Parts: sequence; C-alpha cells; structure tokens
Amino acid sequence: MSDTATTETADLLTGGASGADWLARYNTSLMGVFGTPQRVLVRGSGCHVWDADGREYLDLLGGIAVNALGHAHPFVTSVVTSQLETLGHISNFFTSPTQVALAEKLLGLAEAPAGSRVFFTNSGAEALEAAVKLARRNSTPGRQRILALDGAFHGRTMGALALTSKKAYREPFEPLPGGVEHIPFDDIEALRSAMDSSVAALVIEPIQGEAGVRPLSPDYLQAARELTREHGALLILDEVQSGVARTGRWFAHQWVDGVLPDAMTLAKGLGGGFPIGALVTFGEDVSSLIGAGQHGTTFGGNPVATAAGLATLHVLETTGALQNASDVGGVLTTGLAATEGVTAVRGQGMLIGFDVDGGYAPAAVQAALTAGFIINATGPSTIRLAPPLILTPDQARTFLDALPAILTTAREATP
Repeated sequence: MSDTATTETADLLTGGASGADWLARYNTSLMGVFGTPQRVLVRGSGCHVWDADGREYLDLLGGIAVNALGHAHPFVTSVVTSQLETLGHISNFFTSPTQVALAEKLLGLAEAPAGSRVFFTNSGAEALEAAVKLARRNSTPGRQRILALDGAFHGRTMGALALTSKKAYREPFEPLPGGVEHIPFDDIEALRSAMDSSVAALVIEPIQGEAGVRPLSPDYLQAARELTREHGALLILDEVQSGVARTGRWFAHQWVDGVLPDAMTLAKGLGGGFPIGALVTFGEDVSSLIGAGQHGTTFGGNPVATAAGLATLHVLETTGALQNASDVGGVLTTGLAATEGVTAVRGQGMLIGFDVDGGYAPAAVQAALTAGFIINATGPSTIRLAPPLILTPDQARTFLDALPAILTTAREATP
C-alpha cells in the first residue's frame, strides 16, 4: 500500500479528530442505548489500547471477554485478511472448508459424542435464540416449561431476554416469550422442587458474568445434570462468557466431573474479536431436534468468521493460553484478596469479580481509566475483570500495584 493510501485509510478510520469531537458526533448520530462512551479508542496492540487523544490503557476487560488474544494479534489478523482476500460471504446455501473445520474442532474440544453438531451464529444472543428453539423442540403438550436462574443474563433479543432475570432489562419489552421461570441461584433443593416432567430445558451459566462473576458450585452443576436427565429435560449451558479457555479449561463445565450438557452456547472469545457465536448440540437425539428449514442465519458461519475462530483456537492451543489463564488469574485473585478495601473475590482463570467495601465501583472504573486501566463495574460494589488470555504476570501486577490508589480515589469521590 502506498504512503498516500495508508494516510487515506488512517484518515477514514480515525479522522484525526479529538476524543471530545468524536463523542459529540457520536451523540448526534448513534442511538443512545449505551449512553455516552467512556473513551474513543482508535488502536490496540496486545493487551493495550490507545484513545483518540493518544492515551494508553491496559485492557483488563478484553471487550467483555471477547479479545482472547488481545488486540491486532498478528496470526489472527493474517488469517482473516487472507480469507477475506480469498472468499468472504457465501450465504447458507453453501459451506466452506473453514466452517466445517471449525465445527469439527469445537466438537473435539468439547469431547462431544458421535452425532453432535454445531450451528454457527453471529453473537451470543443469537446462539441463545437457537437454544430457545431447541428447548421448544423438546416440548410436548405436557412439557413446556423452561427454567433459568435468578441473576441470569443471556442476552437482549426477545428469546434470550426471556431467560434473563433482571427486571430493568425485561419490563420495558414485555410481554416476552412465555414459559420461562426463574429459580434461586445455586440452590439444589429449589432446583429439585422445580424439576419434573413438565420441564423442557434448564438453561444456566456455569459462571454468571453480568451478575458479578458468580460461579455455580460443582455440586449444583452435577445435580443439574442428574435431574435434567432423570426428567427428560435438556441441560443447556451458556458458556458465551466462560467458554473458550477463559477459565483455564476450554469450557468452564469441564472443571466438573460428569457434567456433559445437551447443548452449549458460545461466542465472545471464539473469534478473537471477530463476531461469531455457536450452538453446540451433544448427541444425535438432541442434534436432530431442529431440522432443515426450522432455523437459519444469513451471516452465521461465514468463511471469514470461521477462519477467525480457527486461528484463535490454534493460537490458544499452541501457546499455553489455558495454563496462562490459570496462572495469571491466580496472580490477580491472590493480589486482589490482599488489597485493602476488597471484601470478596470470585471466579476462575481470567474471569474474575471482586467486591469493594462500598457502593463506589462505578467511580473506581473512572479512576482506573484515569490511571490507565480498563475495568468494568457490574453493580454498585462489584468490579469485573476479563482480560486477554495473553496477559502477563507483570502486567497483572501493574494493576494490582495501582489498585489501592484507584479505590481510595473512588471512595473519596462517592458520597
């Protein structure tokens, strides 16, 4: 590419304007569903990003568990570029080698039995929509209930929203698709009481992300598997946030012996930053519930997205990323637990939530930005970390060293 073309491309992508200029234009051109963005980001490399004013940040959120390999990973970038130069979109009338290969790879990593299948989507919410349809196909006149958990977040499209428990998300859009009931979180007796032959599916997150990184206990996951099997219900695990090596295993449920789901939803880290999701069905009986013409997607499983997925999984598998997630996650959790003002630490691998001793978590997010770190508040007193899985121990320690001052600033700024 010539120098002139490079300059033109940079101008097209960044425009050379300040962050304030871009935010003013944002507020007059985009729908306000996200409020005003915190920063205008223009470039990333590894675990760092830069904003339109040239400030550098250590990204400890990873696009909410999406950027598994950080930003602008050279191998993923080269594979996506090569695929886009070769074949981009082909619709679902055709398939491609990358689509087939990624499906086979996921089934292998999931230790799925013969007859298992994959349906590719563009997002986690779309994968959940497919899962809701799967649950409906397990319905009979006497089997129509779907169970989900208090605190659940499964997405904002209508079917996924019906599974989501937060009233503020649900109430503006009711009536939602019916038949969904929310039961207490991690309560085996409540699950036992709710479960009978009228339940078509139980949909749960092994680790609830939006609720503040709350892991279900191994006993609960095992009970969920046993009770759903006993009553003929599907066990559907939402691994959109906890899957793809984030916890130190390929999928969070693999930490618990004997828990093989009937279906699993994936997205976020699967494409290393490129939009892709998936519904994985386990075994022929479940996979055959949805047949030809009963579901579809125009962009899902396109050659570029599936190439990104293959590249991401290859790097994760060949560079020790699963072990790094456990090791550096351990550095973070140990350091957080020793930090004054932190009252609880939860999670596994590099999906971590921690509570602070007051309702100043949103202010801590702002103080962290000022100090050069990107984190996320999931509630008044809860902060979430979901950094790239390539984060180093030294990078983790820079945040831990800065955290006491961040929390002090936030505490003092909060009435």
